[in-house]
Order: sequence, then structure tokens, then C-alpha cells
Amino acid sequence: MKIPSTLGKVYLVGAGPGAADLITVRGAKLLEKADIVFHDALVEPEMLELCKQAVKVPVGKRCGKLSSAQHFINKRLIDAAGQYQIIVRLKGGDPMLFGRADEEIQALKGSGIAVEVVPGITAALAAAASIGQSLTLRGVSRSVAFVTLAQATEDTQDAHAILPIQNPSADTLVYYMGRKDAAKIAQRLIDQNDPHIHTTPVQIMESVSTPRERLWSSTLGQLAQGKADSWFDSSSPALIMVGQALQNTSHNLERSSSKIDDGLQDGQVLTNSQRRA
Repeated sequence: MKIPSTLGKVYLVGAGPGAADLITVRGAKLLEKADIVFHDALVEPEMLELCKQAVKVPVGKRCGKLSSAQHFINKRLIDAAGQYQIIVRLKGGDPMLFGRADEEIQALKGSGIAVEVVPGITAALAAAASIGQSLTLRGVSRSVAFVTLAQATEDTQDAHAILPIQNPSADTLVYYMGRKDAAKIAQRLIDQNDPHIHTTPVQIMESVSTPRERLWSSTLGQLAQGKADSWFDSSSPALIMVGQALQNTSHNLERSSSKIDDGLQDGQVLTNSQRRA
């Protein structure tokens, strides 16, 4: 391989929620031209078909599984810029939302490497589109908060510096990476009693926009009782949406096939295998 005389450029590209045809046009064009692609674990195989010519390097992080440390990913991007001209860091959803893009940007700029961010559709917006219900609703929901309880500890020197994240005050809440804490999240919201109560609607979506997409539809009270615990698929990314704006969701799922799991009691399970990536 010929070593370029000038440093390459790194593009942090949002892959979107999952489906290959939901990446932006700019993102798809960059994949077609990329020399090397460092991709997240959650990127669908169909997405990687867009960059057949490129060297593909998995660097994703998955909860409870062996993952690449962030400082190691930073170093690989820096090293790649000395060998390739077009380097794509392909991130699930949008790079600037819970994607640790700031750390990669700072590391690259600190090494004199040009970097550009290409936004993507975050899972919360794709989930709202899938169920046909806006996260905001006139007279009901004027605020939305995207939340994660996941906290990186790999570069933390003082364990006591990591404090529990409190639930924000917003009409609609969307939790990323909250599967293992779902019941605790629900109970904490109920205990706060403002504005969310036992009967507040909850929609949980897994693998949004892919053929594996699933929906669990119930209430905050049911979630707090652990009714969704046995429903979760540990291999699929989950999104927990809470708020009164989601109360009419079940009427909008015309393209989904309804399937009730008796073991979930008041929780309704719907799958959608018609959406293809």
C-alpha cells in the first residue's frame, strides 16, 4: 500500500437507526468512496454493503461484551489518517448524541487531522416515525429529553466522581441504553410524580427500522413492576419512550401485526417484519 504524502481526512458519519436506506445521501456517498471504515457493532450488514471497496474494522461497544476502549479507537483513527485519504468512522444513529464523538474530534484535531461530522437520524426520531406518533403534542407535550444512564468509566480516576444521573423534567422522555435499568427508571419517575404517574404511556422499541423491530406498549406502572424484563432481547438495542404524547400509539400501527404475549399481562407486543433495511 502506498503511503500518502499528506494526512487523510476523517469523517464521523451517522449510520442512522439501522435500515441501510435511512443513512443520509452524503453519508452513503462517503461510504462508497472510503478507503477504510471503522464501524460500530450495531451497524447492519446491509449498511456495510455500501462500502465493499473499503477495509472494514469493527470497533463497536456493546454492554457486557468485549469492546474497544475509546482511547484505542482514537489512536486507530489517527494512525489510519497517515495511511489512507478517506477514513470513515461509522456510528449508529447520530454521532453527536451519546456517540462520544467529542473525544474522537479532540484527539484528531490535536494530531492535526481534518475531521468532519455527517449527521444521522437518531433512534428516537425513527421510533416516533415507526409508531406514527410525534414525541411532542400540542397542549400535552412541549418538551422532550434524550437520556442515558450509561456512563463511561474506563478513563475515570476517581470512582466517587461518578454520580447517579437524575431523571430530567420533560413531558416526553426517551431513554437510550436503559434496558437493564428499565424497572428502576420507571419507579423513580413514579416516585417523582411530576409529570409522570402509574398510568403514563410507555413504548419500548427494539432494533428500530430493521426487520427485527419490536414494540412493547404499556404503562409506567407496568414497567416499574418488571413486566417488560422477560420481553427484552439482550442482543438488540432498546429505546424506552415515556410520556402522555404516546397514548394514542396503538391506533397508528396499521402496518404492524399484533401479537399478544400472555406472559406480559398488560403489555402489548407488536412486531414489524415488513420494514426491510
